[in-house]
Amino acid sequence: MPQPHGQNIDPAAAAQQSLRKVHPPPGDAASLGRDGCTRRAFGPEAEALSFSSDCARFGSSKGIAAISRDVDTQNRGGVAPPGPFSFRLLASDGGARRGEIATAHGPVATPAFMPVGTQATVKGLAPEAVRASGADIVLANTYHLMLRPGAERIAALGGLHRFMHWPQAILTDSGGFQVMSLAQLRKVEDKGVTFRSHLDGATVELSPERAIEIQGLLGSDIAMQLDECLQLPASRPELERAMRLSLAWAERSKLAFKTAPPERALFGIVQGGDDLRLRIESARALVDIGFHGYAIGGLAVGEPREVMLRTIAEVAPALPGDRPRYLMGVGMPEDLVEAVARGIDMFDCVLPTRNGRHGLAFPRFGPINLKNARHADDPRPLDAASPCPAARDYSRAYLHHLVKANEMLGAILLTTVNLSYYQELMADMRRAIAAGTFADLRAATSEGWARGEAGAS
Repeated sequence: MPQPHGQNIDPAAAAQQSLRKVHPPPGDAASLGRDGCTRRAFGPEAEALSFSSDCARFGSSKGIAAISRDVDTQNRGGVAPPGPFSFRLLASDGGARRGEIATAHGPVATPAFMPVGTQATVKGLAPEAVRASGADIVLANTYHLMLRPGAERIAALGGLHRFMHWPQAILTDSGGFQVMSLAQLRKVEDKGVTFRSHLDGATVELSPERAIEIQGLLGSDIAMQLDECLQLPASRPELERAMRLSLAWAERSKLAFKTAPPERALFGIVQGGDDLRLRIESARALVDIGFHGYAIGGLAVGEPREVMLRTIAEVAPALPGDRPRYLMGVGMPEDLVEAVARGIDMFDCVLPTRNGRHGLAFPRFGPINLKNARHADDPRPLDAASPCPAARDYSRAYLHHLVKANEMLGAILLTTVNLSYYQELMADMRRAIAAGTFADLRAATSEGWARGEAGAS
């Protein structure tokens, strides 16, 4: 990879500089200009990692690659390098698949649900509690960690696994979702995306190369290409433009990833909105480029549920059977079951944690809103048969009280309930696929949700 323009980076010095970075206040004239915008976002060392206007490469240097290698070693505690990233398909039942992903930080059983730890934390839970829920892997976000505390800082502190005290696998999203969610604060060009930081107004530029570099500094086990995700509905010309831009970024992302160690993986992302022809074209092009795994992005962003499920059913068979398939940002429990039936292996979504913080529980028989007054005198637990103590041992009346009083324990308990149920659902599906009874589980689970509270008695 090319060196930054006119700079040779000493990795230790760059990492130490990142620890001393200072953000000038918004509007400070000294912070403006081509390199100043980056300096405000990434600290003094970012002048050596400046955005190149001709190819949008953020300091893809040997020095930074050395920091990434050091991070990999520290994350493993200095032991010998593990084997390469791999995926094994262990069983199938109809379209449903059971498998195992081998990573440097342990195996990931699939189907797998990844709790979202956007800012190096699953909100409200200690890492030990997340692991106790059954999670093998969590998701963290490149964009947010780039802004705060900074990728170079995390690298200097030993990498993301050590920083957040999570010894299991980590997948990092590239920041593509923020291209959609922060639409009022960004500008998309062929070279990359320019954001106006939601924290301090600083201008931040993110290219495919910089997104890959940041994920290397974080030391994630699975990195994602930078892509453009559109809110639906959108016009076909706009869908096609974003899909083709995402494919160009996929090629650049793979090129930037070529020096990564073999235990790290890069996934491509299928785009195309609700246009099936664009989706299939995107999938085939990504397969031609070649990735360790493939994600379906840009769903659950405004389209009807039946459109989402039809898109999954068409796209999944176009992806290699020997690679993991990841449905991004989905979803409700019933959506997970239906997606697994259509060949999906991995999921992430903020729903179980976000809803838990707002009083909505997901036990086995459908959602329960603990804000409702009818729970104020109810001595029953959420689910007396649950293996999760938070669902089994606390009364609905007490949970209702905690939610109404805005006590943090309420959010913690309901987040625990929700993540535990999502992980139980994944484990149930893995067992059913192995036993050849997935159709029975699918039907019984759907029937239980339809019965709702009556099924919990």
